[in-house]
Amino acid sequence: MFITFEGLDFCGKSTQVKLLNEFLISQNLKVLLIREPGGVKISEKIRNIILDRNNDEMFFETELLLFSASRSQLVREEIIPKLNEGYIIISDRFHDSSIAYQGFGRELDVKFVSDLQKFAIGKAIPDVTFFLDIPIEEVVKRKSQVKKEDLDRIEISKNSFYEKVRNGYKKIASIEERFITIDGLMTKEIIHEEIKKIVEKFLEGKKNNEKKSV
Repeated sequence: MFITFEGLDFCGKSTQVKLLNEFLISQNLKVLLIREPGGVKISEKIRNIILDRNNDEMFFETELLLFSASRSQLVREEIIPKLNEGYIIISDRFHDSSIAYQGFGRELDVKFVSDLQKFAIGKAIPDVTFFLDIPIEEVVKRKSQVKKEDLDRIEISKNSFYEKVRNGYKKIASIEERFITIDGLMTKEIIHEEIKKIVEKFLEGKKNNEKKSV
């Protein structure tokens, strides 16, 4: 099973990724936790370039291609092999981030961005994607609690950018059946319970299908 988490920066997805990872491990399941951009050596090096605040001269097209290159390496080096070994993979962001951030947020051609992601991920399509939705006011509030020097190149973006990204996510959610929108303003405990129920139901359904095929 391939599970991805999406949302605006500071939406709490990294917390939920950690909680779900801990839960699945407690169930004696084989789990791989990855983050994007990054996850493997080459992709982590690309991550450093993308998020470095000193790289403020980076063009949006360059940003998109770097994200896609990092993703392509991660898919082929780690995701596909581990899925074939029967792992459950949890990814903190995946290709939908590029569609929302670079397509809608940076206002690059959304169709091109989407097609490029299909090329980058190949057959590594998530089974379920959890979109933790929070309003821009909450992004501002949570961002204010972080030291300015600790914010990366994307996180220092303006509110107008995040509005476009959020609208992008909502557009994707209206099209993709695998997208499950969750109110990110709920407590982390309630959000975790919702996610856990959905994942358990999915795994149970997969198990029943395997029994039928045997």
